[in-house]
Amino acid sequence: MAEKVKFELVSPEKILLSEAVEMVVIPGAEGNFGVLPGHAPLISSVRPGTIEVYEGNNIAERIFIAGGFAEVTPERCTVLADDAVTVSSLDRAKVEAELAEATTHYGEALAAAEKGNDADKLRFKAAERQLAVATAKHQATEAVVRH
Repeated sequence: MAEKVKFELVSPEKILLSEAVEMVVIPGAEGNFGVLPGHAPLISSVRPGTIEVYEGNNIAERIFIAGGFAEVTPERCTVLADDAVTVSSLDRAKVEAELAEATTHYGEALAAAEKGNDADKLRFKAAERQLAVATAKHQATEAVVRH
């Protein structure tokens, strides 16, 4: 039997996944990183994107996360996610509507921030985050179509 690493995905509400896996790939702030048994200790912020859980050299599960933090030790990988949902449960039409809305909101917030006050700049940052999450979610649904 191949060595495994304990993977836990935790949201604010509950533990979403807790199992031993061969490898997990996480969308880190500086790029995707894979975690195998014996990985060096690491703490990283996680950007919106898809976690890929591997079994038998194949992706066993894809999970969209809206961001969070990852802690890695040689035996364990824990992701504390802002929000998480399996990619297979995403409704493509809803995701496309979210992306369109986020794009519109971003454009409006950008225009206001360029001539606005600090509150407008904060609204722009929130719109920028909303667009990043919607874009990553859209990319996750596109990846399912390709596979």
